[in-house]
Amino acid sequence: MDRPEWDTWAVTVARHAEFLAPLRADPSRTAVLLDVDGTLAPIAEHADEATVPDPVRALLVRLADRFGMVACISGRRAVEARRMVDVDGLHYVGNHGTEIVRRGRADVEQLPEMAEWEPRVRAATAELLAARPDADALGVWVEDKGPIQALHWRGSVDEDAAEALVAAIGRDATDRGLTVHEGRKVLELRPPVPFDKGVAVRWLLGRGAWDAAMYAGDDRTDLDAFAGLWDLRDAGTVSHVVCVVAAADESPAEVVDAGDVVVDGVDGVRTLLEELVRP
Repeated sequence: MDRPEWDTWAVTVARHAEFLAPLRADPSRTAVLLDVDGTLAPIAEHADEATVPDPVRALLVRLADRFGMVACISGRRAVEARRMVDVDGLHYVGNHGTEIVRRGRADVEQLPEMAEWEPRVRAATAELLAARPDADALGVWVEDKGPIQALHWRGSVDEDAAEALVAAIGRDATDRGLTVHEGRKVLELRPPVPFDKGVAVRWLLGRGAWDAAMYAGDDRTDLDAFAGLWDLRDAGTVSHVVCVVAAADESPAEVVDAGDVVVDGVDGVRTLLEELVRP
């Protein structure tokens, strides 16, 4: 497979300076919002194997000390994102905007509608998998995220067959009244409750007035976060927004096309964060 064509941070610093300058102008009035997997942490074959590199963690500490808000917005549960990133001074939004552990707090706030659906989604997922015993043989596995059940097939013995089987499960889940969302070799079975990372962005930033905000992500769910920033800009809540894509070989074209700044994966995000904290 040919590597996609994108501009890397290393060769386009001057070109992107216009986007980053407003973020650095008054850090106390700037929000830095970051996806975790594929953005701060390299994608792992199994989600529980992913780690945030220590140099990136050190940068997050410096960001939290300097900027008005730093938050991780993840598809993982909020407490899992908090455990994985392990940096104080950040907000951790989990399950694509349905729950949050706020900076300096330990309790989890959750959308009430999601809590009501959690047992139904769990039961439906178990029944759908029981009806397809070949899922286990193919190496399809479930990431339990409470009201969201994520079916993964990365590293399966036959990824094409596993993807087809998971797609069939997704159709059956839709017939049961659930909604589905496809990511990079993962299909999430979700409650029919409106939520996405754009909701999370508006939840975090909608009550204040910000000079600038940045969101960095790598997958289709991050398009919703981009849209949330654009909505806040149009409403006058945020004056300047920057959408950053951490591009990789399997990055969806529509995600890469949506970025103001496109960097080379996790390493590119690290370089960008270094630029943000530069004196």
